[in-house]
Amino acid sequence: MKKIGVITDSHSGITQEQAKKLGIMVLPMPFYFDNECYYEDVDLSREEFFQKLGSCNEVATSQPSPADVMELWDKGLKDYGQIVYIPISSGLSGSCAAALAMAQEPPYKGKVFVVDNGRVSTALHRSVLDALELVAEGYTAPEIKEILEGSRDKMVIYVGVETLEHLKRGGRISPATAALGTVLNIKPVLKFDVGTLDTYKKCHGFSRARKTMIEAMKHDLETTFREWHKNGEAYLLAASSASKETTEGWLKEIQEAFPGMEVLSDHLSMGVSCHIGQGGLGIGCSCRPKRKAQGKAEN
Repeated sequence: MKKIGVITDSHSGITQEQAKKLGIMVLPMPFYFDNECYYEDVDLSREEFFQKLGSCNEVATSQPSPADVMELWDKGLKDYGQIVYIPISSGLSGSCAAALAMAQEPPYKGKVFVVDNGRVSTALHRSVLDALELVAEGYTAPEIKEILEGSRDKMVIYVGVETLEHLKRGGRISPATAALGTVLNIKPVLKFDVGTLDTYKKCHGFSRARKTMIEAMKHDLETTFREWHKNGEAYLLAASSASKETTEGWLKEIQEAFPGMEVLSDHLSMGVSCHIGQGGLGIGCSCRPKRKAQGKAEN
């Protein structure tokens, strides 16, 4: 039996096919179109998802059932002695808190370690890669949880929204604000920081929103994450709910703005896209977690 396995959920943007290649497991998250339940990367293609997103009257996300979570944990524990489970941020979903509670009960206590490090989308994907590196370096499951949670604030994501309709549906903006914003061609840039999602800036036009996100990321790398950036330990991230052509253009724009930096890019998960809508673009970074040796933290 292998020592430590890694499990995440589909809000990471990691597909079932990618999960097999990484040697991890991904919990498909549920969402609803007109009260009918679907599971990410299981029941719908992305094309079908966006068709429904544009035509359905009611769209909602949901927590996974405890039974679904425990079923995946049980499957993982057949192959591994312990599991590191990295779900969506507790600031965005109650599923993390539910998992933390379940992990304290038999038969999971001491076997499943739930990480709440405030991640979603490609930043959550990056945390999975960090966890796999830590496993390979010989850290224990409790140490991996501590190290990942210790880097909770070493991450930021900016997301530009093409349409205000889905923010209105989700109750993040009022119908009046959405209507006025549409008339004035206002495109908000959202900032995801330490587990919460807030409005960063309101831009006139999506081209301005893209420039704003690039400028914000440059500023963060020069200030907040300067130490990690200088040491080559700031990982650049990108995410998209836009078309293939728009996504490719966005990646090119990022690469030109940050020459020499690799970019980890994913589709925005369907669960996140329920709130963002089609055409969303994101950029962010996540820093390499500081290791611990003989009770002391080190780079």
